[in-house]
Amino acid sequence: MKSLDSFYEDITGGSTIEPSSLLPNDIKKEIGHFNVFDIKELYERMKEKPGMPYDRRAYYKISLIRGKNRAEYADKIIEIDKQGLLFATPKIPYNYLPQDTNQSGQFCVFTSEFLSKNKSGIDLDELPIFATDGYPIFQLTDEEVAEVELIFNKIQKEINSDYIYKYDLIRNYVAELIHFGQKLQPITALYSKHNSATRVSSLFAELLERQFPIESPNQRLELRTAKDFAERLSVHVNHLNKVLKENTGKTTTELISTRLTNEAKILLKQTDWNISEIAFSLGFEELAHFSNFFKKQTSFTPLVFRL
Repeated sequence: MKSLDSFYEDITGGSTIEPSSLLPNDIKKEIGHFNVFDIKELYERMKEKPGMPYDRRAYYKISLIRGKNRAEYADKIIEIDKQGLLFATPKIPYNYLPQDTNQSGQFCVFTSEFLSKNKSGIDLDELPIFATDGYPIFQLTDEEVAEVELIFNKIQKEINSDYIYKYDLIRNYVAELIHFGQKLQPITALYSKHNSATRVSSLFAELLERQFPIESPNQRLELRTAKDFAERLSVHVNHLNKVLKENTGKTTTELISTRLTNEAKILLKQTDWNISEIAFSLGFEELAHFSNFFKKQTSFTPLVFRL
């Protein structure tokens, strides 16, 4: 999960700008975190960098995006032809990828502490727009863009003001953005089951391969089971298994087991690590469990295979 510190490092990396200089100078810890940014300015600064990684973030984000983009949100791929409004939650991995160089708009980031129920009257976990099974990406008309821009401009003006209660006012503006979004119809017409299945399969393969090679006995797999992968992808484990079976002919567990076995063979033949170290690095709590797994997959015990 990407932290706020990582976010500020990403948007200032390679420049002379200090991350701390972008923080509101009067925001206190008890307020929670809030900030607002201009997309065109950031895009110009970051266009030579790799695209936004597909990951979960440790903060909420509301983005008014102008320009052709592709949004990838959980198992959904949604094309934004001209302009859109995106609501992102820490519960769901996402990114959006510019499809042209004409990018502009605004976005704000905030933590749950900033918009906590006792400060705003809003329970973020209860809002439909931040539900894990929702479609929180909306195509906007020019008139709707003008309305959303007006709210963002009020936020930008207020965050630079000296008004002592400005964060209370900003919370109201953020709530206005949320309610504006909840009244819109999501772009479900552009979302297909075929795209979803392809996306899930691709992300599973990417997550599986990202864990390899194992380069140290102290390096350990984070994702070992079908449940681990389903939780990371924010899909039900049965859905993940169905999609992979349809696309590869193998179950989630079979695909994981095959990749683990291949890595185990490499480590047994090409390193001098003891078998307990190999078992640990591959996520097995007990040596006996690893030995049984390896023998089931190859018909050999790890010790015999190593000889």
